[in-house]
Amino acid sequence: MNVMILTGITYIKKVSEFLNQLNQIASCNNVLVQAMNADKIAGQEHIMFAIEKALSSIEKGSNLANDPGIEIMRYASGKRQIDEAFSMGVRKGENMLALVVMGDENDVRESVTELKEIITEKPLLKCSSSKINILMAQFNITEEEIDAVGKEKIPDLVIERVALVDYLK
Repeated sequence: MNVMILTGITYIKKVSEFLNQLNQIASCNNVLVQAMNADKIAGQEHIMFAIEKALSSIEKGSNLANDPGIEIMRYASGKRQIDEAFSMGVRKGENMLALVVMGDENDVRESVTELKEIITEKPLLKCSSSKINILMAQFNITEEEIDAVGKEKIPDLVIERVALVDYLK
């Protein structure tokens, strides 16, 4: 299975219409497309680890979400509950997007070409200073943790939260 992460900016007038557009691209190309808020992604390693954890849970039959995209978002969000995982989703207005595209290589490539028509591509995965407060809130990272390890370790703290999703109650 091939995985590509496409990042960029788009303005969403109606969330349901945007998600339908993504679903249409996904179904026409036989791929999975999952949209997430890139401001809540702490880097490439974060999103790839979440994908790995989600696929592993599906393979073991321990997944909570029936939809693989939602399972990926559940891990990426650092939340056990599916409804809490939607905090990683898109919203009305301007969105910084991370689009996970998974499937056969040619199908993924074709999907990415189509997706580039509906977003303005821009590198958004890096854990920048503008994301720090957003990431701290999303992943319940405390000031004490930051004081102990430093802001540069936020991506590691986020990955730790992803790793612990299965152990949350």
